[in-house]
Amino acid sequence: MNFNMKEAIEVLERTPQTLEYFLSGVSNGWLQCNEGEGTWNVSEVIEHLIEGEKNNWIPRLEFILQEGESKPFPPFDRYSHLNERSERSIEQKLLEFKTIRTLNTTKLMDLIEPELHLELTGSHPAFGVVKLRELLSTWVVHDLTHIAQIVRVMAERYRADVGPWKEYLGILKKK
Repeated sequence: MNFNMKEAIEVLERTPQTLEYFLSGVSNGWLQCNEGEGTWNVSEVIEHLIEGEKNNWIPRLEFILQEGESKPFPPFDRYSHLNERSERSIEQKLLEFKTIRTLNTTKLMDLIEPELHLELTGSHPAFGVVKLRELLSTWVVHDLTHIAQIVRVMAERYRADVGPWKEYLGILKKK
């Protein structure tokens, strides 16, 4: 196993800063582009990350600590952020994400003793028994997934403009 609590927290703490540096002040064209119908734009990805901070990671961690496998934790609606259109600026969204993430990483460090808690189990509504270590690993990889998604979506905006260089740009190659 590669999971290491200290290393996981390194990524979790850096994600808001990374996104803030990369996205603050960029033109709306970058924030509203997407990869086609049914895909998320950059602003929607940030809203999804905020929703996860509020209703997914720490609530599920606490549920595992309190309930174990006795009952499944509540499902997380990965699309709930799309039901409510926000007129907030990207800077306001990034500040909210950063603020909640800071509280959540502090709570994570307060609640979890790696040598005692990582192998505790809970019941996921779709997957069944899951380990707390798996939840935390997923949180980190979820961040990395959405950072990659943001970069990919932004690159897609210039797909037609790069001309023949598309052959050398792996981010634009369809799988």
